Amino acid sequence: MQKNQQTIKNEITLSGIGLHTGKEVTLTFKPAPVNYGYAFVRTDLEGQPTIEPKAEYVVDTQRGTNLEKNGVSIHTSEHVLAAAVGLGVTNLILEMDAAEPPIMDGSSRYFVEALENAGIVEQDAPIDEYIVKEVISYKEESTGSEIMIMPSDEYQVTTMVDFGTQILGTQNANMNTLSEFKAEISNARTFSFLHELEMLLDNDLIKGGDLNNAIVYVDKEISESTMEKLKTAFGKDEISVKANGILDNLTLHWANEAARHKLLDVIGDLALVGTRIRGKVIANKPGHSINTKFAKKLANIIKQEKRNNVPQYDLSLPPLMDIHKIMEILPHRPPFLLIDRILELSDSHVVGMKNVSMNEPFFVGHFPEAPVMPGVLQIEAMAQCGGVLVLSTVPDPENYLTYFMKMDNVKFKQKVLPGDTLIFKAELITPIRRGICHMQAYGYANNKLVVEAALMAQIAKKQ
Repeated sequence: MQKNQQTIKNEITLSGIGLHTGKEVTLTFKPAPVNYGYAFVRTDLEGQPTIEPKAEYVVDTQRGTNLEKNGVSIHTSEHVLAAAVGLGVTNLILEMDAAEPPIMDGSSRYFVEALENAGIVEQDAPIDEYIVKEVISYKEESTGSEIMIMPSDEYQVTTMVDFGTQILGTQNANMNTLSEFKAEISNARTFSFLHELEMLLDNDLIKGGDLNNAIVYVDKEISESTMEKLKTAFGKDEISVKANGILDNLTLHWANEAARHKLLDVIGDLALVGTRIRGKVIANKPGHSINTKFAKKLANIIKQEKRNNVPQYDLSLPPLMDIHKIMEILPHRPPFLLIDRILELSDSHVVGMKNVSMNEPFFVGHFPEAPVMPGVLQIEAMAQCGGVLVLSTVPDPENYLTYFMKMDNVKFKQKVLPGDTLIFKAELITPIRRGICHMQAYGYANNKLVVEAALMAQIAKKQ
């Protein structure tokens, strides 16, 4: 079932400290219009530059997913993006007065609560969802990490992690539907091993951490000097190790909380694809590096498929309109009636079909020894499909004629030859007003895009 896009009803603000920068930051969620997607806005910089969270802007994944566009950075974007995706919010403005969102408790919980408190509202536009049709995978040979996505009726994620340590071995986590995200995934907090924490502290790379926003797994014996560093870093008089091998002041929400947080990271990182996904993700030993590389690969595949998106229709089914019904609407007649069937028709789009026969009169002269359908007639055929769309809005189409007003961005991609079946799809760019139809049209043959153009026409009553 097609779902509509969503945004939030009201602005809402949270404040906190960035985990790695240690800087105070105010994050404000704001509503966004349809088809906006997500965008970070740096309100602390001149001109308030915008950075869209896209895989192409990833510059560093060592301690989170960090983005940069035109010299402007966003650090550790994954937790807040995961919250938006997990709640089904598709359009959102994220204003920040620093480079890194607040770490809060190291999970997505507080972002989820804020978005829900702001009110999630449905918008009058369907979600642009990428439906996975075949297995797509990516593997890092150096680490053995691998991510794949396969067809599924819902967006699902499975993470399988193996940390190679006695204290935290192999764990799995699953999300079977996005509706599980809030209760089962959003509370999973970020974590670190003691040896990693020591390195971060020694290099002053974790300025905003404390025992309330990161789980620390003790994978080695703690020396006296390390214990003193930890006390200083966390502002504690005493620090101890619990029986389950983590530093004190934190209790695990789940035994597999680390795997659940890795799943949260996968959702946040795959938001960089820029399109909602319907498919099952299986991530083995995921991390920000492989997550974002896979997101980039998937984004490129989606971009290429959209560019060559060929509608698939069962031509053996009865058409919505045959040639007789078409002639009841269009004033055109043979040999200048260039569509044979209408397959789909709505208030905003139309799909038509033409069988290109060697008997077409234009092949007599174009070209006798190498017959090719003239490009201008391909445009005319698409326009006739648009004529069906616009004339269907009046009660007496037989009393109207359609006239071309403009054509833009016309491109011919492939030759159209005798024996080809042309499928035309035209979608409104703007609503029909005063009989003017402005549409984007495409023509396909042999599972390839052969022609495209932006067309404008107007209907007028016969004199």
